[in-house]
Amino acid sequence: MNEIVAPLLAWGVPRLRDLPWRATRDRWAVLVCEVMAQQTQVARVVPKWQQFMQRWPTPGDCAQAPLADVLRLWSGLGYPRRCRNLHLAARAVVERHDGVVPNDLASLLALPGVGPYTARAVLAFADSADVAVVDTNVARVLARVTGTALSSRVSQELADATLPKGRAWEWNQVIIDFGAQVCTARSPRCSECAIAGGCRTYATFGTSWNADADPARTSALTSKPQARFDGSDRQARGRLMKMLTTSGVRVADVASVMKLGDDDRRAWRLVQSLERDGLVVVDGEWCRLP
Repeated sequence: MNEIVAPLLAWGVPRLRDLPWRATRDRWAVLVCEVMAQQTQVARVVPKWQQFMQRWPTPGDCAQAPLADVLRLWSGLGYPRRCRNLHLAARAVVERHDGVVPNDLASLLALPGVGPYTARAVLAFADSADVAVVDTNVARVLARVTGTALSSRVSQELADATLPKGRAWEWNQVIIDFGAQVCTARSPRCSECAIAGGCRTYATFGTSWNADADPARTSALTSKPQARFDGSDRQARGRLMKMLTTSGVRVADVASVMKLGDDDRRAWRLVQSLERDGLVVVDGEWCRLP
């Protein structure tokens, strides 16, 4: 695996995407962008991240804000549970770490909603610590280079072993960009690949791509086809959350807002799920943001 480091750095450092959070080494700013970017296109994250950091530049600022205000700004990014977890993480940082996002892996992993990738990303991108991050892009690259479907543990071990010490910031950004731009999920651009010569999957298939035999398809941590969005519970929940950012909704009108026709039973089930997640409050006849 180490043979891919030099050619990937040579390819990637001059081509790093110009993303606003790459200009900061503030742990809170990095944490916010990483949570926002989970399962969300970067183009949608950029303006929201900029607005968020302008309004709540520190964990203390976010912790003091009502969750309803944070959810209103978050609207449009999807997955509002991530927003609640970020708000809870801000409170935890204030309560446990005097308002400063910690710089050790164990403390970061103990924050609400912070998993192995996000914790390592904060350390690598804010502190340039020698830790390797494994997101869906990195996991896909590792699986294809080795020609093997990998478990999450093995992917992390490979990433750790490949990391060039002292260049964690550049390396992690480059391999993420490479997976996002060249070694893509559906149509990898193998003819433009800087490491094709060391890729076992390319050695097997060349440019005659065989998606069914792609080792990344069955690897852990790689993106998998999502369930149909149209007509889904997620879509219905999102419609209600969007409406709640502007006004309360009568319980009797929830099914209509969710565009579920007269399926009041399903609508009420979804309201209850949002309530369990701490994203809505049912107050008598009304639903509202907490």
